[in-house]
Amino acid sequence: MSETSSAPVSTYRVQLTPEHGFAEVAALAPYLAGLGVTHVYLSPVLQSVPASQHGYDVTDHSRVRAEFGGLAGFRAMAGALAAHGLGIVLDIVPNHMTVPVPESGNAQLWSVLREGAASPYAAWFDIDWGEDGRMTMPVLGPGAEDDPPRPQGGVLRYHDHEFPLPADHYRLGYYWEGPGYRRFFDVSSLIALRVEDEEVFEATHQVILSLVGEGLVDGLRVDHPDGLTDPRGYLARLRERSGGVWTVAEKILVGEERLPADWACDGTTGYDALNRITGLFVDPEGGEPLVAEFARRTGVSRDYPAVVYQAKREVLDLFFTTEVDRLVAALGGPHLRAAAVELLAAMPVYRAYVVPGEPPPAQAVRLVEDAGRVAAARLGDEAAVAEVVKRVLYGTPEAVVRFQQTTGPVMAKGVEDTALYRWYPLACLNEVGGEPGEFGGSVEEFHDYCAVLPPGTMTTLSTHDTKRSEDVRARLAVLSEIPDEWARAVDDWSSRVAFDPALDYLAWQNLVAAWPIDPARFAAYLHKAAREAKTAISWVRPDPVYEHGLDDFAARAVAECGDSVAAFARRIEPHAMANSLGQKIVQLMMPGVPDVYQGNEVTDFSLVDPDNRRPVRYPRVPHGEWDAAKLLLTRSALGLRRRMGGGLPYAPLRAQGPAAGHAVAFARGRRSAPVAVAVATRLPVGLSRRGGWGGTWLPLPAGRWRDLLTGHLHTGRVPLAHLLSRYPVALLEREVIDAQ
Repeated sequence: MSETSSAPVSTYRVQLTPEHGFAEVAALAPYLAGLGVTHVYLSPVLQSVPASQHGYDVTDHSRVRAEFGGLAGFRAMAGALAAHGLGIVLDIVPNHMTVPVPESGNAQLWSVLREGAASPYAAWFDIDWGEDGRMTMPVLGPGAEDDPPRPQGGVLRYHDHEFPLPADHYRLGYYWEGPGYRRFFDVSSLIALRVEDEEVFEATHQVILSLVGEGLVDGLRVDHPDGLTDPRGYLARLRERSGGVWTVAEKILVGEERLPADWACDGTTGYDALNRITGLFVDPEGGEPLVAEFARRTGVSRDYPAVVYQAKREVLDLFFTTEVDRLVAALGGPHLRAAAVELLAAMPVYRAYVVPGEPPPAQAVRLVEDAGRVAAARLGDEAAVAEVVKRVLYGTPEAVVRFQQTTGPVMAKGVEDTALYRWYPLACLNEVGGEPGEFGGSVEEFHDYCAVLPPGTMTTLSTHDTKRSEDVRARLAVLSEIPDEWARAVDDWSSRVAFDPALDYLAWQNLVAAWPIDPARFAAYLHKAAREAKTAISWVRPDPVYEHGLDDFAARAVAECGDSVAAFARRIEPHAMANSLGQKIVQLMMPGVPDVYQGNEVTDFSLVDPDNRRPVRYPRVPHGEWDAAKLLLTRSALGLRRRMGGGLPYAPLRAQGPAAGHAVAFARGRRSAPVAVAVATRLPVGLSRRGGWGGTWLPLPAGRWRDLLTGHLHTGRVPLAHLLSRYPVALLEREVIDAQ
């Protein structure tokens, strides 16, 4: 993994929308500069569907999005930000474009639909032309026989869809069919791009690279590189063409997985750091009682891997039959289908990185062969699985690449969007890349992780895609320390209001953790959770009766249990606040480039998108002690990071005494002269039960240290009861003594 010396010191993610474009971001420049960030990190800026609230549905790579202010608006914003010392990082989407409605909104796709393989843009997309030379477009709904597409105004119309005449190069299929093109995960409205083609790369990156070349953009965040044919090759080309600008990749690392060493980027977008930080504040002792309570209430197996396997098999059958068909054809025939499906289900990570024509890396071989042993045991056909393993590692380029481009979507849909909504003993562990069956992580494990963390990688606590915001997770982590009290509370609430045992326990966790939340927001979350779980309803299998029951449950839960839920939230608030500030100081001060997601400089109790993409009001004004402390900490830490610069060494500090396990502390800077120390409280309920810090102390490096949160000076061996008397965290900066 290559690194550059131009990494931002810190970033602040802003979600652009038609209502909050470049002019509005420019107006935030004084506020963000005062907060202490060095770079504004923007969601995608290229032209997308006009009403899009996220920008990942790109329609035209040649234009900066008009709804945001266009290229002139971008330049004006960049100038305003630069005047306040702020740079720009862009989120880019190399993997796909949108299939808009109407389809004529994507000029390249429209050309392909009109001219077929003769189109100059046919090479842009990964298309299966079928035996009849036509691409399937899955748009027809039930009743299409009685209300078929009709020619109108020179095009073929079906409701809001439109297609060119005559229809020689495509066929219209039903929406539940697989499309005749590779898509993003299971989303048929997103068509995969072939950026491995140099002409496609240049055409789709021209505007982005020109903004980099003008000096208006200082860094890039690459969306979902695992979907590309050749992630390594893509990142190498991007690094070369961008002049080595700081680049991070949205790579989901699972467990002990690490970023491929030969990727030309500076690190990930931070989910690995998020999950490591969360683990610091979860009590391992709560694992067994919480799993038992979850299983008792839901009837779901205690065996998380078994739930994952079942979910992956289901999504393979529900969503990926077309992708499996293409993979099986590349492997050599239908006799290998069952083995291929089992191998896909057994893969424990998003992708094994094998490049056709090169010997597969030893790590990839181990990974696929281990999955093969699991698959063979399940299928009972060792020879067939062994043949598939051989062909996806050493076979034709199409077989190798098709397998790798299928494992990621199966992981994403099977784990992220299914299993994590079915198995949730402690929902703060159910983040992307997380392992919800693993409760907590030790301080020493965290120190070991930080010791090898690339200095240019991004770290984060909340994103536009997290299933829960950082403060929601901070509340949930408290439950790991009070499983018995939590069980009694749920007994009370569920005795008053109940609906679906497979969902209720998740509902109560999120109601407490996101409190206060109105019934409409709560119901919207439950609808999404139920559809993702796919046990009662799904996105393609609605049930109005069940959905009405969800709405009724949400309304009654808030109305009939709201006072009790509020009281529970108040009881755990001091501990949740300690977790919130603890994870914040760790993330902002650990190695890497810390990102603050919009609005999370104060408390934010958002659930999964679109809830977490709600508009943010600026300036962020604190309401209450928790807000004030979080804003103070964020400003102080970002300001200190700006003074420190990037890339300073990390040195663990170890508390001594009876409550040492409740502290995590580290210094940043050279061992002989560190410049900053961060201290956080962990497992605050347990600390309270033992009566506080007692005789526990922290040995500070030599020098005088000022706590930026309190103004107090400390030296030498400082009692933690004194250091953390005002806040559950301490942020220390070494004072420089003037020799004169």
